[in-house]
Amino acid sequence: MSKPDPARWGFTTRTVHGDRLGGVEHGGIHKPMHTSVQYGYANAAELIGVFKGEIAGFNYARQGTPTVAALEACVNRMEDGRGTICFATGMAAIVAVFTTLLKAGDHLIASKFVFGNTNSVLGTLQGLGIRVSMVDATDAAEVATAVTPQTRMVFVETIANPRTQVADLAGIGAVCKAHGLIYVVDNTVTSPWLFKPKAVGASLIINSLTKSIGGHGNALGGAVTDTGLFDWSNYPNIFEGYRKGNPATWGLGQIKKKGLRDQGAALSSEASHHLAVGAETLGLRMNATSANAQALAEMLEAHPAVRRVYYPGLASHAQHARAQELFCGNSWLLAFELKDDADCLPFIDRLTLPIIATGLGDTRTLIIPVAHTIFWEMGAEKRAEMGIAESLIRVSVGIEDQQDILGDFKQALGD
Repeated sequence: MSKPDPARWGFTTRTVHGDRLGGVEHGGIHKPMHTSVQYGYANAAELIGVFKGEIAGFNYARQGTPTVAALEACVNRMEDGRGTICFATGMAAIVAVFTTLLKAGDHLIASKFVFGNTNSVLGTLQGLGIRVSMVDATDAAEVATAVTPQTRMVFVETIANPRTQVADLAGIGAVCKAHGLIYVVDNTVTSPWLFKPKAVGASLIINSLTKSIGGHGNALGGAVTDTGLFDWSNYPNIFEGYRKGNPATWGLGQIKKKGLRDQGAALSSEASHHLAVGAETLGLRMNATSANAQALAEMLEAHPAVRRVYYPGLASHAQHARAQELFCGNSWLLAFELKDDADCLPFIDRLTLPIIATGLGDTRTLIIPVAHTIFWEMGAEKRAEMGIAESLIRVSVGIEDQQDILGDFKQALGD
């Protein structure tokens, strides 16, 4: 049998065949689940070498297993990264980046449109002495204006949840490069199929593996990918004990030691296996959900009962041109408001196909009233500041047959 040449393969081919490229036990075509917590060695010197990072291997499952390592390699290939670390959830990955690379007195710039849970974390950081400025990330000039001598990091999402604002990703990348800032991009909504944050200068990429990459709503997971573009040798917050060997490894090494080993948000082998199998169909699913979401957005925008639709694929979207330039599709996320501030709850209850549930990036269409649930905790004033109407409805569009999705929304709107 000829030796495979992955360098010539496309995105999906590399993902589907990624396991066997690294060698799979007993000829299996999927990496098996290694459920062992401890890993033994023939002699003490080998174990010591693994602990010190001088020998490749595993010592305790909190820092990874062979199954988790295979998923990390998969995500790393997708994002064209230098290295990737997986966590139990996407939020664990975000928290690890913030808490291991920032310290009291530092300044973080973040998009003011970030997801509610991330917004809550930013509040926690401020309580720990890290100053946070929240700006309109659709305009790189606002990021540039917010930079101070204490600024260490900028954090944005590609497409904001739920209002779908598209950050000025390239412009912010230029600002971060000019000031030597860590540029963290959450790629969850777009996924590495639709967008590569490395192309705009991202230092670190976050993916909630639960969403697009896993895609089936059956496993939690998160990942941090180092693109290799940031010079860690000049970053002041790297602990002295980690300033060893190649400086290119220092950032991810510190995140792994302080954010994974110390904080304990380890991804299980079972979840890793589910996520890796789901990842094989990422491109197929993202193409289907993007097409379905585009059709639904167009139908809703034309309907007299709908006041406004938020979807980057629509010409009416404020960042439509930017989305067309940056992304290979517009993803599964859309939001809309009914006319005359109509109560959205009866409308949602009339739907029969979408599942009324939180969560995103599933094969199934999911729907949720935003102000009443995921943004309820922040209060009406903060919601208004973020442009979250009390009647806003968020939809994560699935892979169902397009005519079934459109037909159900039409009947719920009274057609």
